[in-house]
Amino acid sequence: MQAAASEIYLLDAATLGIVDANQAARLNLGHDAASLGAMDVYAIAPALDPAVLSSLLAGLGEEVGAQVGLRTRLRRLDGSSYPVKLCFLRIVRDGRSLLLAIADDLTLEQAAAQALAQSQARFDAIVRNTPGLVFQLAHYGDGRLEFPWLSDGCQALLGLSVLELQRDASLFEGLILPEDRKGYLECMQVSRDELTAWNWEGRIWIDAWKDVKWINLRATPHPVDGGAVQWDGIMTNISDSKQEQHEVVRSRSRLAELTDHIEQVKEQERARIAREIHDDLGGNLTAIKMALAMLAARLPEQPVLLEKANYLDDLVDRTIEAVHRISLDLRPTMLDLGIVAALEWQAREFEKQMGIACVFRSPDKDILLDDDHATALFRIFQEALTNIAKHAAATRVTVSLRQQRAHLTLVICDNGRGIEPADRLKPQSFGLRGMSERAKALGGTLALSPAPGGGTMVTIKTRLAAPRLPHEAPAHELSNSAGQND
Repeated sequence: MQAAASEIYLLDAATLGIVDANQAARLNLGHDAASLGAMDVYAIAPALDPAVLSSLLAGLGEEVGAQVGLRTRLRRLDGSSYPVKLCFLRIVRDGRSLLLAIADDLTLEQAAAQALAQSQARFDAIVRNTPGLVFQLAHYGDGRLEFPWLSDGCQALLGLSVLELQRDASLFEGLILPEDRKGYLECMQVSRDELTAWNWEGRIWIDAWKDVKWINLRATPHPVDGGAVQWDGIMTNISDSKQEQHEVVRSRSRLAELTDHIEQVKEQERARIAREIHDDLGGNLTAIKMALAMLAARLPEQPVLLEKANYLDDLVDRTIEAVHRISLDLRPTMLDLGIVAALEWQAREFEKQMGIACVFRSPDKDILLDDDHATALFRIFQEALTNIAKHAAATRVTVSLRQQRAHLTLVICDNGRGIEPADRLKPQSFGLRGMSERAKALGGTLALSPAPGGGTMVTIKTRLAAPRLPHEAPAHELSNSAGQND
């Protein structure tokens, strides 16, 4: 009795006075043996109802070893109290009828229960305010699936009650559209085999609402008894975000189509202006030059008049050269000879104007492209050379153009300082963006990478298509007309 960890009291069966108490009782209450000997059970347990205790003990019976129990609080000497479970047993000591009262301190048990209740309340609050379905899904070794726990969001998200899904877990798989079901099963299997996070997006059909929903499933697996795997996770409705993504994609597609259309219209307008400048201004300037030559031949031998005539003749020549240069800038006539000839001519012009060696190579002497494709590729090439001249500080440029089955690849390498990732993100880097958009409009890609030995390599890959017939491409007719006039 003295060595027991529980508090033990000997009580007089008739008066309920304390006859003796062990050391644990004395230490916990703060009373010595003499003090306790002057008390009864109600002094240390004032919360006890005498009527309730009398009724409880009356049912104890007179036989030795019978016991009853209740919960109450014991009060210490300092006035504090603590919860206990009291168990009463009848015993006989030296012919005297006694009660043995054993008190087990419930402080830790109640604190744990309170903490558990608080934790459960917080969990319930989080689950109630979570926009989706919180779940536990178990996958057993025999292939059986089971939902041990589901939140109340089950009905709102899946159109199924918790009981329905717990009775038959396969109902969830049945909701998944057939074209998305394979991906769902593969993701689950990978997560189960490798114990990695399960993240899946797919569509489900809610028959009750005749509606398709996009859902996202995120879960963490962990092994459980019997070789099974259990996931703790959440499902959320992402239909709105998917719709927004699709709208963004469609908007970008429409914007790209509009940009491509604007570029085509712009190129057609350039070709028209180039043709009119060449035909009208060029023709007029040629007529003026001829008229000046005739007038100069008939002028009297006066140095001042001859000097003026020569000045006007030089001015007309310079104007004709300017018209020719502007026409070439608007639309190079070399494009009428094919993309290979046009790029090779542009490489020579770049070398001549910028003083940077530019080597052009192409195993194909002629590559058939429709006019829009050839013009767009030529403009990309021009922009790439402009960027090199402005920013690269290069001394050499190497260009290669090759046809590979249904694709055309243009690679432009320089030996300059290279391009940093931050340079591509500059708000004003419209040149790179324009090149990329032109490549996308051609159904291709544009990639920037470090060039072998330093510098930058620009790689443009586009799909090849059969050249369109003249009646299918007004721009082609227009450019042909400009070429014939040249």
